[in-house]
Amino acid sequence: MLVVDAPSRPVFAPSRTSAGVAFALLSAVSFGTSGALARPLLANGWSPGAVVTIRIALGALIVLPFGVRALRGRWHLLRRGAGVIALYGVLAVAGAQFCYFASLQYMQAGPALLIEYTAPAVVVLWMWLRHRLRPTRWTFVGIALAALGLVLVLDVTGAHFHPAGAAWALAAMVGAATYFIINSDDRLGLPPLALAAGGLVVGAITLAVLGALRLMPLAASTDAVTYAGLALPWWAPFLALGLVSTAVPYVTGIAAGRRLGSRLASFLGLSEVLAAILWSWVLLAELPRPVQFAGGALVLLGVVAVKLGERPAPGALPPTTATGPISLP
Repeated sequence: MLVVDAPSRPVFAPSRTSAGVAFALLSAVSFGTSGALARPLLANGWSPGAVVTIRIALGALIVLPFGVRALRGRWHLLRRGAGVIALYGVLAVAGAQFCYFASLQYMQAGPALLIEYTAPAVVVLWMWLRHRLRPTRWTFVGIALAALGLVLVLDVTGAHFHPAGAAWALAAMVGAATYFIINSDDRLGLPPLALAAGGLVVGAITLAVLGALRLMPLAASTDAVTYAGLALPWWAPFLALGLVSTAVPYVTGIAAGRRLGSRLASFLGLSEVLAAILWSWVLLAELPRPVQFAGGALVLLGVVAVKLGERPAPGALPPTTATGPISLP
C-alpha cells in the first residue's frame, strides 16, 4: 500500500487561479497536437505503439535534465516519492496511452475517447468519497454540460460499443484520473519538473517493455509525411511530438493541478479535445462541423460551472495543509 498525503480544498487566490488556468489551457492545447501530428505517421505505416513509445521517450529525454536540476541535490525527495513516480509513470503515462490504443482494436476513436474523458467525473467522485469534498450543485451542472458537449464534439451518435473496447477505454480512464489526482498533490515536495521527468522515464520504459514482449505492436516507416501540403522527413514530427505534445503538457499539467486542485484541472483538461479538432483543421485541413463547435461551447460552459462550484467555503484551509491520506494501491 502506498500512502501519500492528500491536498486540501484549494484556496483560489486570483493570481494563483489565473496562473493555474493558463497552465491548464497550455497543457490541453499542447496535448491536443498529438493526434494531428501522429495521423500522417500512422497512415504511412507506423503503429500507434511505436509512435507513442518514441513520443514518450523523447519527452523524457527533454524533461529529464530540467527535472534533475529542479531537485537541487535533494535526492531524498526522489527516494521518498519513488512509489508515486512509479505509479504516475505506469498508470498516468504508459497505462493511459497503451489502454486507449488497445481499445481502438475493438471500437472507434470517438466512443473510446468519450469513455476515457469521463475521468473528471471520476475525480469528483474520488474527492467526494475519499476526502468528503462534496460536489456543489454547480459541479453537477458542469458535469452534465461537459458530457453533452463531448457527445457532440466526438460525434458518437450511432456508434457501436464493444465490451472489450469499453473495458480498455475504462482502463485508460483510470490512468487519466490518476494523472489529475497525482498532479494536484504536492505533499511530497516533488517539483513539477521532477515528477514529470520521473513519470515520463518510467512510462517510456514501461512502453518499451510492452513492445519488447510483443504485447504492443511496433512498426515503423521512413516515408516522408505531409502537413498542410508541406512534405517533411519522418523524424520531424517526432521532434514536435516529444517537445510540444509530451514534455510541455506534462510539466504544465502538473503546475496547473497544484494551483487549481484535481477537480477543476481535470475539467479544464477536457479542452484538449477541442484543441485536437482545431489542430486537425490547421495541420490536416479537416474543417470542424457546426455541431462540434456547439459541443465545444457546451464543454466550456461546463468548465465555467465547475469553476463556480469550486469557490472555497469561508474558513477553508490553505493548500499547504493536509486533510488526510490518499491510499493508492
